[in-house]
Formats: sequence, structure tokens, C-alpha cells
Amino acid sequence: MTEYDYWKIFPRMPKKVTIGDITIRDGFQHEEKFISTAAKIYYAEEMIFAGAREIELTNLGNPEGIPQFTDAEQVLSYFRGERFKKNCERRGINPADITFTAVTIRETAVDRAIELRKRGIGPDRILMMVSTDPEHHFANSGTTLPTYWKEVERCIKKASDVGIKMNGTVSTIWGSPITGPTRLEDAVEFTKRFLELGAYDIEHADHDGSASPADVYRYFSMILDEIPDPEVHLAHFHETKRIAAASVLAALQAGICRFEATLGGLGGQPANFLDDRPVKGTGEYYYTDPRYVGLVTMEDLLVMIDEMGIEHGYDVDRVLWLGRKMEKTIGRRLRSEAIYNGRTAKQGHMEFARPGLKKLIEKLGEKPGQLIPADWAPKAVLPDKFHMKK
Repeated sequence: MTEYDYWKIFPRMPKKVTIGDITIRDGFQHEEKFISTAAKIYYAEEMIFAGAREIELTNLGNPEGIPQFTDAEQVLSYFRGERFKKNCERRGINPADITFTAVTIRETAVDRAIELRKRGIGPDRILMMVSTDPEHHFANSGTTLPTYWKEVERCIKKASDVGIKMNGTVSTIWGSPITGPTRLEDAVEFTKRFLELGAYDIEHADHDGSASPADVYRYFSMILDEIPDPEVHLAHFHETKRIAAASVLAALQAGICRFEATLGGLGGQPANFLDDRPVKGTGEYYYTDPRYVGLVTMEDLLVMIDEMGIEHGYDVDRVLWLGRKMEKTIGRRLRSEAIYNGRTAKQGHMEFARPGLKKLIEKLGEKPGQLIPADWAPKAVLPDKFHMKK
């Protein structure tokens, strides 16, 4: 007989997950208009009130290249301030339970994070990134992989000395938008290198949507065979083929319990245009159609996770409400379907029922709730040709 219990089929699949919100950083970095500091603070705080406990607030890199984050210190300062603490207290939230992350791709940004930490407003966690494709890595960081690994080694030690956790991000795991196919084995080795150097956790990133569910399952099974603690690993999927949710499911089946998402599926490559002027960003966009960039959608992902019966810690309805507000902030229709279609109905919508069924049942002499003719056997009998052959 077929096994119907999902968790017996996939025994590594978690019953509880952590979903980090990275709307304010990754989500906004691809926007070609400046999102106000007040809006950044509002959405980050509201997502915390809705259940987020891992949240990316900003990028501490050179603001000339990514001017969307010229307000990095203002945003960080708010979340170390008394007003935020009091808002949390009123809602029974302990600010110490929240991990605030800032992206710090290069050493100058790491030094900035350390300086901010010493001033009492720095992040709890920072992020450095390698790509298994040297060309993609050079496009993002401006340096070679061997040189960058030495930089990572220095930075992890410096950050650790002041109590900042380092996330090591591995990119182009399933393919590169520049050179094409990559090797899963290289990403496994890069993961182990980061941990050897002292990284706190690893983000396994599909930054251009190259992943397929089968390869996602294969890769994370390889990872957990080598490094079995699922809390060390974080899955980060971008949406370019509308199959990122399938990749999330494959990662769950392999045993991954930490994910990231953005409201509306916002995000992508850093913008090379802001408001009325071109900016550096990371150069020309890999995709010319803006519909083909961005992350897996927070609203839709939460609905999927929730309806699988997996614990996640969010107020789903509140997140759907925030997703509708985000469309006003951005000024266009975003990717979430759940903010319009909601969650799967548990009670139905009788206002859509066609009038007259009750009277027709009475007229025909049938019983309420009767599904088959009264003179039929209660159970169907299949013809022999449909029986399973032993």
C-alpha cells in the first residue's frame, strides 16, 4: 500500500520553520525610486509585530553604488531605540529575540558594521557572499575568489571579536546568469570553507532563479549529509520561472527549516537607476523584464507553509494586509496572489451559491447531503481491469 503520511515519506521535513523577512534590504534594493526611511522603518517594525524574528534592515556598502541605503544608520538607530523597545513591550515581544542583519559584502562595510556596533546601533549579524562562478563573484565584489576568501577570514575574526555573527552566503549554486551551469559539489565545499573560518550560519542562495526542485532536493540532501544541523542552513530562492515555491517544497522535503522571503516578491539585482538618475549598482541588469526578478513571495509562501500544518510563528492575515499596503508604497501590482485570493476557505462563501438547491432536493424526494442515488451500493465496485496487479 502507498504511504500517505507526508512526514513518513520525507522524515527530514520539519514541523516548524523560521522565515526571515528581507523586504527592507533585498526587496528594496532593486527599486528604482527611493523608499522613504519612514516606510522602511514602518514595514520592518510591522513585520516584527506580525512574527518576524530574523530581519534584514540595510546594506552597509558604499552608498554611492547603492544609494537606496543612504539612510542605513537612521534605520539601524531606530531599532536600537527606546520607541521600538516600548512598542515591543506593549506587544509582549522581547527585542533580544530578534536578529537584525546588515549586508556587508566587502571589508570596508564590515568595518562600518563594527564601528556602528561599538556605538550601540550596529547589527547582530552581517553577511559576506561568494559565488561558485568566478565571473559572477567578480561582478558582485570586484575581486577574485582567492583574494576574497582571505578577506572573509579577516572579517569573520574582526566581527567575532565585537560579538557580531557572520553569515556566509554561497551563490550560483544551481547556475550562473553569466557563465551558465555550475557544480553542486563546489557549493558544498564553499559551505564547509565558510564554517571552517568561523561563520555562524550559511545562506544557500539561488540569486537568479536557476534552481529546479529536483536539484534543490539533491543539493540540500548533500548538504545535510555533510553538515546535519538544519539550523546552520538557510534557503534563499529567487523567482524567475514561477517555480520558487516548488523549490521551497523540495528544500523542506530534504530537511531545511530556515527560509527567506520578501513582501510581494520584491528584490533582485541592485538598481542601476534611482529616481531621476543612473547609479552604479552592480552594472547592467541580467533580465530586461522586471517581472522576472525578485524573491519568493512572503505572503504566498506563508499561506503554503501554514496550510501544510507547519508552524511558522506569523500572523498570516496581518502579513497579507501588509502585502496590500506594500503595493501602494511601491506603486504597482506585485507578485502575491494570496493578498487578493486569501487563504484556502475553511467555511466557504455561501453568497456565491446558486439559489434553489434546497427546494429542488425536496421536489425530487432526495435527502439533504445525499450524494448518490438511493438505490446504489454505498461503495463503488471497480471493474477488474482497474484493480492493482500483484
